[in-house]
Amino acid sequence: MTRKTNNPADFGKVAVLLGGRSAEREVSLMSGNAVLDGLRSRGVDAHPFDPAERDLADLRGYDRAFIILHGRYGEDGTIQGALELMDIPYTGSGVLASALAMDKWRTKLVWQAAGVPTPRYVLLEEGFDPEAVVHQLGLPIFVKPATEGSSIGIAKVTRADQLVEAWRTAVQYDSLVLAEQFIEGQEVQFPVLGDRVLPSIRIETPCEFYDYQAKYFRDDTRYYCPGLPAGEESRLHDIVLRAFRVLGCRGWARVDLIIDRQGNPYFLEMNTSPGMTGHSLVPMAARVAGIEFDELVWQVLETTLQSTQGRDF
Repeated sequence: MTRKTNNPADFGKVAVLLGGRSAEREVSLMSGNAVLDGLRSRGVDAHPFDPAERDLADLRGYDRAFIILHGRYGEDGTIQGALELMDIPYTGSGVLASALAMDKWRTKLVWQAAGVPTPRYVLLEEGFDPEAVVHQLGLPIFVKPATEGSSIGIAKVTRADQLVEAWRTAVQYDSLVLAEQFIEGQEVQFPVLGDRVLPSIRIETPCEFYDYQAKYFRDDTRYYCPGLPAGEESRLHDIVLRAFRVLGCRGWARVDLIIDRQGNPYFLEMNTSPGMTGHSLVPMAARVAGIEFDELVWQVLETTLQSTQGRDF
C-alpha cells in the first residue's frame, strides 16, 4: 500500500537520477531536468545525480531516488540493484521486472505464456537466411535490438535484401536482435500510474515509423489523447494491466502496442522508466486525466513510501 503525503519533508533528500551512460543519455537529461523542476515546484528537496559523472557511493547521502534514467544501466535492473544494496527506496519497477521489461525477447516470452498478444518474431543470428525470415514473417519487417529503447537501432525493411544491413545496424547496439512481424494499424500507448491505466495516446507521424526523431524532436508528429473511442479504451484496460503485472512492474510505466484494422491489440514493449520531456506521452495522458506535471511526479515519488519496496511481486 502506498502512503499518501502532502508534506514534501516526508520524502527527505531526493536524488533525481538522470543522464547515465546509455544511448538514451540525451533524452534522460531532458526528462530528468523536467522532473527536477516539477519536484522542486512542490517544495521537494530534489537534486540532480548523474551516475556517469558521480560515484554511486555518493547516493548514501540521499533518502530516496527518482529514477529517470533511460536504457541500459538505468532501466535494466542495474541501478535498481545498487539502490537495493544501499537500502534507498526508488521509483519504478524492481530489479527483476526492470531487467525483464528491458529485454524485448524475454518480455515476449512472458507475454505469450500469459496470453498477452504480441507480434510474431525471429531471433537473428549471424549467417541467417533472409528469405527464410521473410517466408516466416512476411514483409515489411521491423528489425530491432532486444535491449535498447527510444527506437534506437530500429529499421523497417521492405525487401529481403535489406535484412542483413538492418541486422548489422541493430547488432551494434545489442548482440541479440529481433526481426518482428509488421502489424498494420494504429500505434497506441497506454501509461500506467500505480493501479490506474491513464488515457491512451494514438500517434500519427509523417516518418516511416515512430522513430527517435519523431519521438523527441519533430513538431509534425501528431498525438490524440484519448486515442481510442471510450468503449475500446475501457475494453483494453484489463489486458494492459495484465501486461504490466505479469512482468512484475510497479509504480508506473508505459506500454506500447498496435491496434490492427480488426481492433485486435498487439503488445510491443513495456517501458519502466518512461520519458518525461516536452514531447513525452505520460505527462500528456496524465494531463487529460486531470493530473498536472508537478502532481504527476509527486505521485510517482509517493510510490517510494510503500511498504513493499524492493519486491517485484
